[in-house]
Amino acid sequence: MRKNVDSLVVGAGFSGIYQLYKLRELGLSVKLVEAAPEVGGTCGWNRYPGATSDTHSKVYRYSWDKEDLRNTAYLKHVVRRHNLVKDIELNTRMESAQYMEGGWEIRLSTGESFRSRYLVTALGALSKAYFPRIPGLDSLAGETYHTTAWPAKHDFFNKHVGVIGNGSTSHVIPNSDDKVTEENRKRINDNYGQIWHNLRTNLSGHAIIESSIPTMSITAEERERVFEQVQQSGNGITFLFSTFGDIAINEEANSEASYFIRRKIAQIVKDPVQARKLTPPGGFNRRPVTANGYYETFNWDNVDVVDVLDTPMEITPTGIKLSDGTKYDLDAIIFATTLKPLTAYAGFPNMFLINEPQGPLTNVPALIETQVEFVAGLIATEEAEKKKRLVIQEAEDAWLEQTNAIGESTVFAKGGSRLTGDNAEGKKHNFLYYIGGVVNYNKAVQTEIVGGHPSFKPFF
Repeated sequence: MRKNVDSLVVGAGFSGIYQLYKLRELGLSVKLVEAAPEVGGTCGWNRYPGATSDTHSKVYRYSWDKEDLRNTAYLKHVVRRHNLVKDIELNTRMESAQYMEGGWEIRLSTGESFRSRYLVTALGALSKAYFPRIPGLDSLAGETYHTTAWPAKHDFFNKHVGVIGNGSTSHVIPNSDDKVTEENRKRINDNYGQIWHNLRTNLSGHAIIESSIPTMSITAEERERVFEQVQQSGNGITFLFSTFGDIAINEEANSEASYFIRRKIAQIVKDPVQARKLTPPGGFNRRPVTANGYYETFNWDNVDVVDVLDTPMEITPTGIKLSDGTKYDLDAIIFATTLKPLTAYAGFPNMFLINEPQGPLTNVPALIETQVEFVAGLIATEEAEKKKRLVIQEAEDAWLEQTNAIGESTVFAKGGSRLTGDNAEGKKHNFLYYIGGVVNYNKAVQTEIVGGHPSFKPFF
């Protein structure tokens, strides 16, 4: 039997939970479905050991909820506190959705069918696990894991484990975490409003102090001191925005940052061959691994690193075999190979996507608030006017053109990373993120609202 709801939301992470909250505020009936056995979204799926975020915990939360963050426990708290659980169905996937006769016909993995006037996908721009095309991919007799679908329990004690990938997701290799002191906690609470104001009006959208100083405007010694100070206290985003103001747009400045990163790896990793394999080629145009203790791990006797560009690999029933004949017997393989980028298209009436392609590369919870509130406002307008809305194709094309033009003017255009989809086979080179800065993105959103949503046309 088909059930009727005003809105159906897919995904119970930061996006879906807040969208459910805002749509219920409008008085709409809402159904939220989540494939996982608990709420949490990215935090729930990516819970591998050492999982970290570019975003500082003080703003990895909703701005309107000031309870202390405890990762997935925080979102569970929000769901309980606002009695959202009654509208959430876990262990459930959306199998199909088809727009017919003025509404969405939706079929779930449970066999249930729904008809909904509005459909919101809150899956994020990166939500599908990416497995590279490796010969023998499924042949390992032992255990296989992917960092984006980490099990609740695992046991690697006294086992030989291989990790495929050495980008930011390879934090699964041990690193150390800092604790927030009570003094820092009080300082954050006392300045919470200002922290969020600064976050929404800077380029990065993070709770950091951004620099406008040109890299080459100071002496080499002073430049080294700045790089070292920020590297010791920050992360990849902090290093990009808080050292100097032109690393992303000036080749000479970027080369200086790249040279510093290469020197740091060489200083930490004692074996020069290991250090070379861990050193990213080219410029500083992708996120470097900055976790405390990560590179020190490669000084351990029981840790090795292989460059599969030099010696391609295949997976065998007993482990991994390299093209030079070297074999590694493994009990388990962990794929730290990130996620496959998604693509979004216009042409779907009353369907909205939260944190999807061509949004800013930024602090995600803050971006989610902006987009969820925009969608809720647009739906409120539709409810008042009794009209459906459809994105104009020309508006989508113009935004994609602007996103690509800005991106191509930066060093990230040459990175071959997930920023442009170049790390996944079969994807066209397009900037998946708006690199123009959060402050400019927020201005564009406000212009759209004040202008009466000119990028959307009525659909009858």
